[in-house]
Amino acid sequence: MNINSLNNSAATLISNAQQKLGTAASDIARAPVQNNEVGGTETPKPHELFKAVLSAKEAQNEHSAGVKLLQAENNTIGMLIDESV
Repeated sequence: MNINSLNNSAATLISNAQQKLGTAASDIARAPVQNNEVGGTETPKPHELFKAVLSAKEAQNEHSAGVKLLQAENNTIGMLIDESV
């Protein structure tokens, strides 16, 4: 695999993870509170909150995968430099 494609894949994973996490955080923040809580006027929908939390966890896993790709790229470059010196 080309090192540039590893770098691009990692950047894409990290970027997508940031966007997914932002959306999930927004969904969580906008989730209705219970009627007996301050400002509560709607009935909470637990499945919506669950989907947002699950999406945040997916974003965390995607981000970790992107970081691992970058680390692998750095290790590969380091080995190539060590062998050429």
